[in-house]
Amino acid sequence: MYRTAIEKLCKWKEGKNRKPLIIEGARQVGKTWLIKEFGRKAYADFVYINFDANSRMAELFAADLNVDRLVMGIELYIGRTIEPDNTLLIFDEVQEVPRALSSLKYFYEDAPQYHIVCAGSLLGIALHGGTSFPVGKVDFLHLYPLSFKEFLMATAGARFAELLESKDFAMITSFKQTYIDALKQYYFVGGMPEAVQSFAEDKDFNEVRGIQKRILEAYEQDFSKHAPVGVVPKIRMVWNSIPSQLAKENKKFIYGLVREGGRAKEYETAIMWLCDCGLVHKVSRVNAAGIPLKAYEDLKAFKLFLVDVGLLGCMVGLHQGTLLDGSGLFTEFKGALTEQYVCQQLKTIEDLGIYYYTNDRGSCEVDFVLDADGKIVPVEVNAKVNLRAKSLKTYREKFKPELSLRVSMADYKKEDWLINLPLYAVGEIGQEWL
Repeated sequence: MYRTAIEKLCKWKEGKNRKPLIIEGARQVGKTWLIKEFGRKAYADFVYINFDANSRMAELFAADLNVDRLVMGIELYIGRTIEPDNTLLIFDEVQEVPRALSSLKYFYEDAPQYHIVCAGSLLGIALHGGTSFPVGKVDFLHLYPLSFKEFLMATAGARFAELLESKDFAMITSFKQTYIDALKQYYFVGGMPEAVQSFAEDKDFNEVRGIQKRILEAYEQDFSKHAPVGVVPKIRMVWNSIPSQLAKENKKFIYGLVREGGRAKEYETAIMWLCDCGLVHKVSRVNAAGIPLKAYEDLKAFKLFLVDVGLLGCMVGLHQGTLLDGSGLFTEFKGALTEQYVCQQLKTIEDLGIYYYTNDRGSCEVDFVLDADGKIVPVEVNAKVNLRAKSLKTYREKFKPELSLRVSMADYKKEDWLINLPLYAVGEIGQEWL
């Protein structure tokens, strides 16, 4: 499989002011594979150290954090010499040894010649939990499940992905059935690397569903293993409520769907925990369209999306037979899969603020409002070939954005103030439109 994050890692390697890099992301989105693949392709050698249950590394970093001493200890541990310019140092599950995170400051300040990439499945929790790490001394990269474009490359071939990137919609439309078929598959398979690899090799939906169930079971085990004991039941309740939250097309997350009579203060920690470990995306409401959008964020109103559309389908028991039912898949589950899919693709676009809008009366809702370097773009999502955009028109009359996007199963079409973008091209939203 090809991950576009490799290109970002190559830019990081060549950067003049390169800092140790921390890769964040949910468990099983492919962080370890990505870094090792990067080490194989871009370096003469790489050193992989897993800090999970590694007493020797815990002891090494527990003492003096002098860089020369640490490098000597690592060399003794791996049994070979580290050449700074030609060796990638990989620290995996680095949150298990917090002083290893602290050491990154000294590597950056005293020995910038070393190339270090760190990863950890629960790194977000460690960082938000007060673990000491040097602000301003490290770079960050967030890894998500495979995007639809990466899925295309793995299943249909790189040429179809390249055609999407070209934005030659005359030719893209000629091959739209290929994209629609692949999109149906992506709705079911999702972007978790193990599921995608299995599907690319065997095209077996049953095997994919088995992999997704195992991933969901591993997440449930993480709740019990890593979350505070008193919060675990609430994490499970929030997690299991997300499919029904999305299906009901609420204007915001409803605590009463988690538990009858539920209140925000009961579940704030649980929601933060799920966000910190990358399992959910929290998209906040805005009640105006000023710049920057974050200044108009309503902290009490938000929606939660899962990390992956395939896992959402697994949680609700989406049947593979739905794939064969014309365009029924896109309207299945009240369009929740489609909104989840769009959110997941938007998350892969760098430097994009993602919100949604409802007016105070609740009579106008825009599914997503994007803040792209100070340019505000409303996005309406339609699961069908539906070219009505009532909410977009209401929003436009009030806030007068330069451009609006409507995402649907209809073909690409550009009007004066509106672009209709096919669902399979959502990941190609770029600066020429934003």
